[in-house]
Amino acid sequence: MTDRGTGRRRRAARLVAALAVCAAWAAAGPVARADEPTAAPTLTPATRFYVDPDSGAARQAVADAAAGDSDDAARMTRLAALPQAAWFTGGTPERVRADAAALAARAGAAGEVPVLVAYNVPGRDCGLYSGGGAATSAAYRDWVTGLADGIGDAGAVVLLEPDALAALPKDCAATGGTGGTAGDPTGELTRTRLADLAFAVTTLKRHPATLVYLDAGNSQWRAVGEMAQRLIDAGVDRADGFALNVSNFQPTDHQTRYGGWLSRCVWFATRGPDWGRGHADWCASQYHSSAAPNDGTAGGAVSAEDPTTWHWTDLWYDRTVGHPATTELARFVVDTSRNGKGPWKPAPGTYPDPETWCNPPGRGMGPRPTADTGQPLVDAYLYVKTIGDSDGSCTRGTAGPTDPAYGVVDPPAGTWWPELAHALARDAEPALLP
Repeated sequence: MTDRGTGRRRRAARLVAALAVCAAWAAAGPVARADEPTAAPTLTPATRFYVDPDSGAARQAVADAAAGDSDDAARMTRLAALPQAAWFTGGTPERVRADAAALAARAGAAGEVPVLVAYNVPGRDCGLYSGGGAATSAAYRDWVTGLADGIGDAGAVVLLEPDALAALPKDCAATGGTGGTAGDPTGELTRTRLADLAFAVTTLKRHPATLVYLDAGNSQWRAVGEMAQRLIDAGVDRADGFALNVSNFQPTDHQTRYGGWLSRCVWFATRGPDWGRGHADWCASQYHSSAAPNDGTAGGAVSAEDPTTWHWTDLWYDRTVGHPATTELARFVVDTSRNGKGPWKPAPGTYPDPETWCNPPGRGMGPRPTADTGQPLVDAYLYVKTIGDSDGSCTRGTAGPTDPAYGVVDPPAGTWWPELAHALARDAEPALLP
């Protein structure tokens, strides 16, 4: 039982935290009257994202300094000063509520905005390296309700379920998924996934200060029209937008271009000309697009592998969709945590399955987290993937367990890997240290 003094102190602490977060949402607009709906805040160039003082990088800096590794310690110290997302990957509804509330309180006390990743959807990652998630749809809905309640009225950014739309249950057979996620012959699992994501969007958005971005893969995954329809089906109209490149390595400018196409395709299929509504599948894409006005020859067709051909796709949007006002288009954020050097491209035939997304060597951190992107539709560049956490025990199509790219057994997904953290920091572009 709480004594009155403790209760007063807790209420005062909550008030201080709330006031600090309100200050961080610089463009939230005038305070609404009690009888007016609260306007959702927006990210502005002045927004400061939360920095965890007890991050893996912070602890690694201490260890490196103690070992006399001054250069590594300096890089880890610099990395530890940059904001990174906090991943929520399981636990009971009560546990996630408490953890989210604690994070929101810490961020509020610092006058910063936390970035959270909700990653607990049933059948997560098609049962592969990051497999897991809630046992049932009902369990997931209870869990995401706990997450939303924990954030409460504090300002927060939530990135909703990486890969959940790009790898729907119906896609899992093609990716070798197991554990009940290797296929969806009736389509029921896919329909449930979309309904769960739509529920999560609605539940999180009941708190006006929470900004929600549905994960939409990256420019080397789903074609524009296909991903646009999946976003529509998952309730992007009720979210604040979508997220790109989470835990991936695609160049920032490729993501901003792809994201612009996605935004315009969603608009075309939902709010555009009557004849185009319901037809996201008509949108030109980055994949040998028959819709784009290319010349049809081998050297004149759109190719996802050759962005110099993307002007054909740009032309389709300019001619067919035009340029709706940015206020009518879905906005997005981009994960730049590991894309400083772009994707890994080993020589053909080097590995049976290169798994280019899984702990690729020679990569580096990318553009720093900021809400001052200079891009009209890009709300923020964020470090979403924890820099230094392994993607999983990659085997690149071999019998394993050794990763042939490193000559060691990679740590399990989500495990801190000092060597990986040091490599990403050393090869950061722009550089972490002078």
